[in-house]
Amino acid sequence: MRRHVIVRSIDRASMATVDALAPIGTATVHEAMGRRGYVGPDIRPIQQGVKVAGTAVTVSSHPGDNLMIHAAIEYCSPGDVLVVTNTAPSTHGMFGDLLASSLMSRGVRGLVIDAGVRDTADLREMGFPVWTRHVSCQGTVKASPGSVNIPVVLGGALVSPGDVVCADDDGVVIVPRGEAEWALEGSQARLAKEEATRARLNAGELGIDFYGLRPRLDELGVVVVDSLAEAEEL
Repeated sequence: MRRHVIVRSIDRASMATVDALAPIGTATVHEAMGRRGYVGPDIRPIQQGVKVAGTAVTVSSHPGDNLMIHAAIEYCSPGDVLVVTNTAPSTHGMFGDLLASSLMSRGVRGLVIDAGVRDTADLREMGFPVWTRHVSCQGTVKASPGSVNIPVVLGGALVSPGDVVCADDDGVVIVPRGEAEWALEGSQARLAKEEATRARLNAGELGIDFYGLRPRLDELGVVVVDSLAEAEEL
């Protein structure tokens, strides 16, 4: 793609599927997809206790320039999550409470940004959830071209417009649009399995027995002894 572009119309994952993924949690969705889609540990929430899922509207920006965030808002719809990347690393506070107000008026569910945000206390008070690489009061300009609704790379994941963005206290996971229903089915099955496991663990069964890990310790040469003195003789 040689030119900077804004793509007006995108195909989005089914909102029913998106809404069903939201409460499940990123750890479960990540595991259900074969441990794929995680953007990495450096994109973190500014709030706690919030789970969201939405369809991605993507932004590719110049570092320290939030012009394309302003441009992208026009193309956001209810149920979206805005995903902002940069063409090079940026620690600037590219997003704050005023941009959040614009997004909230369009029904956007949150922001994931590979840069910095500011006005974090205001954002929490507004109830607008954000996952970000940095918190920074450093200002930005509005002078450089970028693109909206093109495939972007966020941390360790490819994000295409309309993909599902799942985000909570544990991080952010991207579910490709074409895999959303499959990921939901796998996540629901995993939840059911975990519930059965939880019941056995709550009843006192040890994980080392439930998961059959004692033979693994033997294979690795781990020896069980009755005292430290006995261990020191080995």
